[in-house]
Amino acid sequence: MRELPQNLTPPANGDAIETEHLYSRRFVLSGAGAMALLGIAGCSTATLELPQLQLDDTVTGSVRPIRPAISVDKNITGPDVMYAALTDGGFEVPAVPYQKVKPEFRRQIVVNETGEAPGTIVVHLQERKLYLVQEGGDAIRYGVGIGKDGFRWSGRANIQYGKEWPTWTPPPEMIQRKPELVKWQNGQPGGLTNPLGARALYIYQDGKDTGYRIHGSPEWASIGQAMSSGCVRLINQDIIDLYSRVSKKNPVVVV
Repeated sequence: MRELPQNLTPPANGDAIETEHLYSRRFVLSGAGAMALLGIAGCSTATLELPQLQLDDTVTGSVRPIRPAISVDKNITGPDVMYAALTDGGFEVPAVPYQKVKPEFRRQIVVNETGEAPGTIVVHLQERKLYLVQEGGDAIRYGVGIGKDGFRWSGRANIQYGKEWPTWTPPPEMIQRKPELVKWQNGQPGGLTNPLGARALYIYQDGKDTGYRIHGSPEWASIGQAMSSGCVRLINQDIIDLYSRVSKKNPVVVV
């Protein structure tokens, strides 16, 4: 407790102390909270430790950031660049009217929250999104279209191989449902109208073809929808980008 100045006489009971000589008004106002905490009104001499005051004594520099920094990638830029027209394999891939594609379904770098190792392709059916896990805590995310009810597959597998501008051969059961596809029973050559688009990644499980593919599509409006026959489809510009990043043996997780 602060002592009285030597030239002042301690007050008798009931007398008021002239606080102008003891404390500045600023001190009283700013210290009121601390005085209440420390029990000055009762002249408490008890020592309070930090845990008693419930104060956080963590050193700021030791606190881990809430989320890691997002990396920079030369192929992840503005949508006007990523979805511009391009020439690939002798085909003129048209520009995508990206304004009509929800921002969440456009190619972008996000924090990896999949829990999977770098190089893993994770397809989240409910989200309609595909993640390619990167080193350093990032993932590249793409919007996808998925299979409609009754045509979906989930599980763990791997990419066995990939093809550029692949030939599409409708399975016999599809031809039965859509007889007009019989003209392609021996395969539809790759091209702008081919349902597999610019690239296809073939999913195998335990060495066997699952019949499911991750592929491109000229039908950009189908991204975010459940309307395919089970395969995972991306915008052609996105499948070209994804294809360039995988080793064709990447693990695949569809959940």
